[in-house]
Amino acid sequence: MNLKTKITLGFLAMLVLLLGIGGYSYYSLRQLDRASRGVLRANLYSIELGQNMLRALDQLGQPTADTAGTAQFAAALREESHNVTESGEQRVVDELQRYFRLLGRPAQPDVAATTPVVLRRLTNQMIELNTKAITRKIEQANRRADRANDNQLIILTVAVLLALALVGSVPEAAVQPLRKLTAALDHATERNFSASIPRESHDEFGLVVLAFNRMLSQLREYRTSTAAELITARNRAASIVNTLDEGLLLLDENRQILLANPVMCELLGLPADKLVGRPASIVRLENDLLQTMLLPLDAPNREAAVAAAPLLHIAQRGEEAFYRLAVQDLVSFNEVSEKTEFVGQMLTLRNVSDFKKLDQVKSNFLATVSHELKTPLSSINLNTKLLQDERLPADERLRVTGHIRQETQRLQRMVSELLDVSRLDLGTGIQLDVRPTNLAEVLGYATATVQPQVTDKQLHLDVQLSAELPAVRADVEKSTWVLINLMANAIRYSPLGGTLTVRAVPTGGMVQVSVQDRGPGIAAENHEKIFQRFAQIPDKTGYRGGSGLGLSIAREFITAQGGRLWVESELGSGSCFFFTLPVAEAA
Repeated sequence: MNLKTKITLGFLAMLVLLLGIGGYSYYSLRQLDRASRGVLRANLYSIELGQNMLRALDQLGQPTADTAGTAQFAAALREESHNVTESGEQRVVDELQRYFRLLGRPAQPDVAATTPVVLRRLTNQMIELNTKAITRKIEQANRRADRANDNQLIILTVAVLLALALVGSVPEAAVQPLRKLTAALDHATERNFSASIPRESHDEFGLVVLAFNRMLSQLREYRTSTAAELITARNRAASIVNTLDEGLLLLDENRQILLANPVMCELLGLPADKLVGRPASIVRLENDLLQTMLLPLDAPNREAAVAAAPLLHIAQRGEEAFYRLAVQDLVSFNEVSEKTEFVGQMLTLRNVSDFKKLDQVKSNFLATVSHELKTPLSSINLNTKLLQDERLPADERLRVTGHIRQETQRLQRMVSELLDVSRLDLGTGIQLDVRPTNLAEVLGYATATVQPQVTDKQLHLDVQLSAELPAVRADVEKSTWVLINLMANAIRYSPLGGTLTVRAVPTGGMVQVSVQDRGPGIAAENHEKIFQRFAQIPDKTGYRGGSGLGLSIAREFITAQGGRLWVESELGSGSCFFFTLPVAEAA
C-alpha cells in the first residue's frame, strides 16, 4: 500500500467516525424529541382533559353552572375519546360515557345522585392512568438517553483511540522515511556515499529509496572516477612543475610562499619545507637571490623594473648559468562578487644560458669573420701594391700573383660557406646531384687543390687507396668540398714537416674516407662540439680557426648523401676525421 493511500484511508476513517458520531447523535435526539412530543400529545393532554372534566363536575349541582358544567364535561369527554393512547384507558372512557349518559335522568334519582361520584372516580382513574404512563415514558426516555449517552461515550472513546492511532501512525509513516532520507543525505553531504537506505516497502518512499540508492551508486562511481582523474591531473601537474627546466615560485596575495619547484629550491639553496608556507618577506632576509627576485615587486613601476632587471648570474654545478626573471600576476573570477580578484603572483627564473652563449658565439663569429675577411683583404691589398711596382722581378711578380689567388680562394670559400648556411637556415635544403662517382678522381682533385698549402708547410701527403675501391653514390662537388675542407683543417693544425694521411677503403656497403694529421688533437668532450655552427676550439698556440662553419656544413653534406661524418682524436695524438658514402649499385 502506498503512502498516499495510507493517508487517504486515515482521513476517510476520521470522516466515517465523525459521520457516525453525528448520525447517532442526531438519531438519539430525534428519538427523545419524538418521545417527548408523544407524551405531550397523548398523556399530558389527557390529564389536562381530566382536570377540565373534574372542574366541570365541580360545577354540577350549582343552578347557574349546571348546564355549563355538563357541556364542559361532555366536550372534554369527547376530546378524550379521541385521545385514547394507553392500555385500559378506553375502558375508563367507555365507563365515563355510559355514566355521563345517566347523568341528569330524573326517572332515576338515586342513580343521578351517585353518578357524579362515579364520574369523578373514573376521571381520576383516567388521570392516574395517564400520569403513570407519563412517569413510565419519562423513565423510558431517561433510560434511552442514558443508553444513548453510553453509546456515544463508547463511540467517542473508540473514535478518539482510532484518531490517536491515526495521528500517531499516519504522520509517522510519512515522517519516518523522511528522517531516514535526511540521515542518508547528511552522510552524503559528508562524502559518505556508502550509507544507503534499505528498501522496506514498495510505496512512494520505496521508489525514492530506490532512486536515492541508485544516485549514491552513481556518486560512488563518479567519485572514484573523479578522484582518479584528480589524482592523475594532480600528478600530471606536479610532474610538469617538477620537471620544468625553469625555477617556479608561487606566492599568494599576502606574498606567502605556496609552491617552489625543485629547480627553484636548488637555485635558492633551500629545501621545499623551508620555503612553502613561509612569508617571502622573512625568507628574503635569509636568501640574497630571493631578495634580488623580490626587489622589482617593490618598485613603483613593476613592469619596467622587471624588464630592466639584469640577467641573474648563478654558479650551478661548477658552470656559469644565466637566468631571466619573469613575474606574472594571478587573478581569479569570484562568482559571488562577480569580480576578478588578485590571488597571487608567479615568479619564474628561466635559464637563458644557451641564448647567452649563442649571443656570445654570434659576437665571436662576427669578430672572427671580420678578422678572417680583414686578413686576406689586407694581404691582397699589400700584394696588389707590390704588383704596381714595375721594378718587381718577374719570378717575384708570379709568386705575389699566386698568393693573391690563394687569398681570393680563401675569401670565396668563406663566402660559399656563409651562403650554404643561409640556404640551410632558409629551409631550401641542399641541392644534390647524386651519381656513381670514382673516389680516386675526387681524391686526386682535392689533393691537387691543397698541394700548394702542403708544399708551403713542407708536409708529406700520404694517399692510400684500396686496390678494389668501388664507385660510390655521391655528389662530386659536395664530396670534393668536404674532402678539401678536412684536408685544409688537417694542414692548418699539422706541425711543420709532418705527415698527412688520406685513406679510402670499402667497409660493408659503404666506402670510408679518412684524413689523419699529427696535430695537437681534440679533447673527447669537444668531439661533437666542433660540428656545431660557429664552434671554435683554440689550440695550444691560440689559433681559433676559421668561421666555425666548415665542419657543420661538411656534416650536412655527408648526411644528405646517406653517409656519416665523425672524428676520433686525443689530446697530443693528432686527429682523424672519417666520413662514409654508400657504394653505387652495379649497372
